[in-house]
Amino acid sequence: MSDQTPLIQVIGLKKIYGSGESLVEALAGIDLSITESEFVAIMGPSGSGKSTLLNLLACLDRPSDGKYLLAGEDVSKYSRSDLAHIRSQQLGFIFQSYNLLPRLTAVENVLMPIMYQHTGRPPSSAEQYKRAMVALDAVGIANRAMHLPNQLSGGQQQRVAIARALINDPLVILADEPTGNLDTRSSEEILSLLLDLHDRGRTLVMVTHEEEVAHHTERILWIRDGKLAADHQNGESKPMRVDLSARNEHKESPL
Repeated sequence: MSDQTPLIQVIGLKKIYGSGESLVEALAGIDLSITESEFVAIMGPSGSGKSTLLNLLACLDRPSDGKYLLAGEDVSKYSRSDLAHIRSQQLGFIFQSYNLLPRLTAVENVLMPIMYQHTGRPPSSAEQYKRAMVALDAVGIANRAMHLPNQLSGGQQQRVAIARALINDPLVILADEPTGNLDTRSSEEILSLLLDLHDRGRTLVMVTHEEEVAHHTERILWIRDGKLAADHQNGESKPMRVDLSARNEHKESPL
């Protein structure tokens, strides 16, 4: 990791569900930092706490204890409405199941985050449409702008979801298993697109269970039993072409 000021910093982060005999400590005091323009993968077995960690980083939930600093601002004690503001202004989301609204076209889905902005003068309809088309063009699917989700392949739907994540120019893009529902060819295309975004300076944090996907990132955080079990720095060089043909031949390891 570089010596830059962290864009994301968590200190003693804990998340506890339930109480008494039913108490579950999903996160048991995690410390980590992520700097601007890093591409980081979060891995771990089922039930390890990796999804809980992503939810906290995404401001979808609040920690039971500890601090979460986003761009130097402690958001760990923010109200739900304040967290919603952070999500709409500073974070972009990519989901395994795309989460596109079925009755909206691709460009209308991309526009959705703008609808939830509550600060400043809202852009005109023409400005909104232009921004959405620029985002769709950036992911290579502007020619499908007027298509409904059921008229798009899985890979194309995920491209629309990535465009939606970019529309508000977020500080961080958070991806939850972005290749999990895709075939090998589509997965390679989406991962290549994420790598291109990273090369252009985007900060990405991605949960994945696939080592072949994780090893294309700069860094892998391995979560086990709610703790940071390993922090592995990948090599600086990345292959020019993403090849995931062996994605199902290996099981996860704790690095």
